[in-house]
Amino acid sequence: MTLRNTNHIDSDSNKPQSKKFITYIIIVAVVIICFTIYKRNNPNDKPFTPKSSKDTTIFIATDVHNFSDKLTDKKDAYQRYISSGNGKQIEYIDEIIDAFAYDIKHKNPDVLIISGDLTNNGEKDSHLDLAKKLEAIEKSGTNVYVIPGNHDISNPWARELRDKKQYIAETIDENEFSKIYASFGFDEAISRDDKTLSYLVTPTTDVWFLMLDTNKYKNNMNLGIPETNGILAKSTLEWIDRCCDMANEKGAKIITVMHHNILNHNEVIQEGYTLDNSGQLLGLLKENQVNLVFSGHIHVQDISSDKKGEKSLYDVASGALSVYPHQYGVLNFSENDIANYSTSKVDVEAWAKKKNIKDKNLRNFSTYSEEYFTSFSNKKTSERLLVESEYSSDELKEMIDIMKLLNVRYFSGTENLNAKDVIGTKGYQLWYESPDSFLKSYIFSIISDEDVDDNNLNITINPVSKIKN
Repeated sequence: MTLRNTNHIDSDSNKPQSKKFITYIIIVAVVIICFTIYKRNNPNDKPFTPKSSKDTTIFIATDVHNFSDKLTDKKDAYQRYISSGNGKQIEYIDEIIDAFAYDIKHKNPDVLIISGDLTNNGEKDSHLDLAKKLEAIEKSGTNVYVIPGNHDISNPWARELRDKKQYIAETIDENEFSKIYASFGFDEAISRDDKTLSYLVTPTTDVWFLMLDTNKYKNNMNLGIPETNGILAKSTLEWIDRCCDMANEKGAKIITVMHHNILNHNEVIQEGYTLDNSGQLLGLLKENQVNLVFSGHIHVQDISSDKKGEKSLYDVASGALSVYPHQYGVLNFSENDIANYSTSKVDVEAWAKKKNIKDKNLRNFSTYSEEYFTSFSNKKTSERLLVESEYSSDELKEMIDIMKLLNVRYFSGTENLNAKDVIGTKGYQLWYESPDSFLKSYIFSIISDEDVDDNNLNITINPVSKIKN
């Protein structure tokens, strides 16, 4: 009897506890539902990454120009397209990207940033194929952030190359871009611009990246061509200022990433490359003490500054991943807030050997790619020189050799070596005495480059704070 009564009493006493437990479950469920609804309505509200920049390695690449194999049978139309190109390694771009992913897997950077021109001409299949490769990179442990370039969105030049003809290929608009690359920056953003694909991400607690969409693509389809120039609207500049205010409140530093250049990287090649309203952006960034920008678009490895002493802003234009010498940037941070930038080449040969690929071009890719790249400049130089003036075959060779050397160094970021073995040569003298032309101006714009190492930079990154000019 006692035992039965005891059990009865225990059973009755547990009823309030059961009710409390059920109430607790309901409360938790309501909180989860509310949080889910909140996150759906506030997708940009992301927690800060706890990792410090001191423990972070960042790779920076640009101008991938991926072209999907789904868009070509590699017959006549494709071969004509490749042979009439400007040195981009479209024929081996799939292998270059795979080799780059191989480098990333073994070097294990925390972050990969790609500053535009992800595709050859904005083909949807090229975007989808690249997104799959980037997904694999993220699965290996590297966070990926991307922005579009002038080739990537609403591009009327998107083409399929089959048999002997080119066919119009499907392209994408800005909404599709943000969906395809949602996992590569857009979903992680703590703030997004309402009018463009610009966003702000915090890969570390103390260094944030301002990813700017500087492209003009709204009128591309009406124009029938992709606009090359870049610009930032007033509303986007105001959003940038608000992002700087956010960083200021948290004591964070900001590094800016954009496709177009904020500073000039060549005396004769500026139109369509330097941002149309670069002065406005430059003033805004300097007002907030933002002093480092990474850009692309021009395909050369070049570091430029506005030459303002300790308050200088630096624009690092990265060489195109798709163009010789297939470089990418490596960014690390030291204990005294100094950003250490250097470059590295994609090791296609090591990847080809590891994969047991027999293609001799891939097995000797450094040599092959340089020869491929210089063959275009050699051909164009020869054609123009023959039109502009008469030269002997020996003189023509001397001048072409100088152009070849300068072009390789310019794209590699080693033109600071030019004065040592170019000036005083016969080829240089022939160029100096030649009639005025674009090629002559181009050559002397490379030769006149300051004695600067464009593959290395050490710069103190200051916390964002307002300084009125």
